[in-house]
Amino acid sequence: MTEVSLPRAGQTVRTGGPNPGVLAAVSLGLTVAGLVMSAAMTSGQTFVSPFSAAAQVAAYFQEHPDAVRLASMIQFGSAVPLGIYAATVYARLLRLGVRVPGPAIGFFGGITAAAFLMLSALVGWVLSRPEITTDVTLTHALSFLAFIAGGVGYVVGMGLLVAGIAVPALILGFVPRWLAWTGLVIAALSELSFLSMAIEPIQFLLPIGR
Repeated sequence: MTEVSLPRAGQTVRTGGPNPGVLAAVSLGLTVAGLVMSAAMTSGQTFVSPFSAAAQVAAYFQEHPDAVRLASMIQFGSAVPLGIYAATVYARLLRLGVRVPGPAIGFFGGITAAAFLMLSALVGWVLSRPEITTDVTLTHALSFLAFIAGGVGYVVGMGLLVAGIAVPALILGFVPRWLAWTGLVIAALSELSFLSMAIEPIQFLLPIGR
């Protein structure tokens, strides 16, 4: 593999590909839009937790199928720019001469996060079907699947993506040290969120990672 030298001062580097900032903004914007539109369509009612009673979970999906369907569609859409972001950052780190496992780990994490987000959205779409939500037990089970995929699966993948960017950025000085260290702390908390699969109180780490 050909080594790529770091750019000299004043030298412009043509990285090509989409702008990572734009991709991140689009993914974040879609995520926020999905939350806002879902809240508006349910008169401000928050998304029901799968840890609620089975009847309560089923009632939410039975009463708000359109909101669930729309939120799932937008969530699925937000995963696409996330995956492209991971590929773009991976390519850019290679062009900058980073030849350590970090970029590949970050790429794996980003694709994993995007895939689990898509899975969670697809399960959400299934939960918007009235012929499914008539079965309370099945609805409850699917809500747990949507939660674990969009929670632990997504957040752990995002943690790897952030760590894969933050470590070489810290070592090679691509960003301010405080920013790189912030990324590493968030990445570490995101990775620890998998413990919530057995220790439910640790679920507070999931929104931190998201």
